[in-house]
Amino acid sequence: MIRLVLFDIDGTLIKTGGAGEKAFAKVCEREFNIPNATKDLNFAGRTDPAIVRDFFKQFGIAQTPEHFARFFSAYVIWLETILTTLDGTVLPGARELVAAFQAMPRRPVIGLLTGNIKQGAQLKLSHYRLWDLFAMGGYGDDHEDRNQIAVIARDRGSKMIGSPLCGEEILVIGDTPRDIECGRAIGARILAVATGSFSLDQLRAHQPDWVRENLAGLDAAQFL
Repeated sequence: MIRLVLFDIDGTLIKTGGAGEKAFAKVCEREFNIPNATKDLNFAGRTDPAIVRDFFKQFGIAQTPEHFARFFSAYVIWLETILTTLDGTVLPGARELVAAFQAMPRRPVIGLLTGNIKQGAQLKLSHYRLWDLFAMGGYGDDHEDRNQIAVIARDRGSKMIGSPLCGEEILVIGDTPRDIECGRAIGARILAVATGSFSLDQLRAHQPDWVRENLAGLDAAQFL
């Protein structure tokens, strides 16, 4: 029985119109005087700190705690502003599937498993009135390695439930191969959705338990 459900954010629950990437670009330009710095950075399925580290490496910026703190302090300010300027959306079926899990007689804990830093996750989901639907999460500022974030999210879910969770009691929902990989790292069951930048066939190649076009019309009970 599934006792913990962990959702990715970008490309799974919402599309922001590229707010995160645009905020990154603004920080690179305004704080570090490097325009167009994000054009060669890979964002899909990665943690925010890992992306920033790549930026620092690429442009020879010291990877110090002070520089990371400076980056993210500016990032959340830009993100909050940029979110209001873009035509983003909640993806089909996302809100309804969360509600269906929450309505079950033996409802699982509903949480997040994301590479976003926590404040960034909160800003994005609050903008779309989704933040309060999630009881807990694992975030990019918990660890740079997405697989380790999965371990942290599992352990936080276990603490909320009051007993250790085994992999088969966890469902990870995401839109990238990295979501599939981190779900597999904790032995979870995995639902992959082609609402991000990867096709159904690309996701199937990584052998999740289920692959769907999107979250619309899904019966929560089939995953539990």
